Amino acid sequence: MKHTISVLVENHAGVLSKISGLFSRRGFNIDSLAVGVTEDAGISRMTIVVDGDDYLVEQMEKQLNKLIDVIKVKTITPGQIIARELVLVKVSSTAAQRGEIMNIAEIMGASIIDISPTTLTLQFADTAEQVDLFEKLLRQYKIREVVRTGTVALEKGVDTIDQKVRKF
Repeated sequence: MKHTISVLVENHAGVLSKISGLFSRRGFNIDSLAVGVTEDAGISRMTIVVDGDDYLVEQMEKQLNKLIDVIKVKTITPGQIIARELVLVKVSSTAAQRGEIMNIAEIMGASIIDISPTTLTLQFADTAEQVDLFEKLLRQYKIREVVRTGTVALEKGVDTIDQKVRKF
């Protein structure tokens, strides 16, 4: 089962290496990892997606909490998650195919962000499953390049991971 772990960390050099090393040393694979600074420049947020059972996730939470640079760790329950992934796709396109690709983009809610005589570059943000579907629909047009961000996620409702860390 896929689990999404949200981790607040000190924003300085070496923290990502320590955390990825923790997973690596224990033989756990990270399916997705996204890191970015929060509204506080001194704190970064990591969204880590792992595949495993509840025991594995519990052990990873305990190990992460032992690291000095880690401020807070929280696993987001599946029913309480809002998760998105961004993909940029460069597709080969003849003049005749351009309209078909533009229709797929419109139906899926994607944006065309670059056009050349032989390619279209599209941007799409949605769930990982929808991103997979979007890529599948574009494969018939020869995908030349793909880049995906990995999952970013928040918990639904008013709760935040940092509600006990900072006072707003």
